[in-house]
Amino acid sequence: MSRRGNCHDNADGESFFSSLKRERIRRRTCKTHEEARQDVFGYIEMFYNPVRKHVRNGMLLPVELERQRILKAEGV
Repeated sequence: MSRRGNCHDNADGESFFSSLKRERIRRRTCKTHEEARQDVFGYIEMFYNPVRKHVRNGMLLPVELERQRILKAEGV
């Protein structure tokens, strides 16, 4: 839920759904709701999260950014 008068509150969500529609939904046709659900889940868990580089992360993979955060927290 965005705060009143702040259009940037939903920017991350809007960006994600734009990518999801552009890269997955408009390119495939699913025969059942379950097939569509599994396809979207696979996109999120197998591609979007670990493989896709993100500008806000300094073009790092999300897994790499998380690894760096863990190492920093451990003081390594």
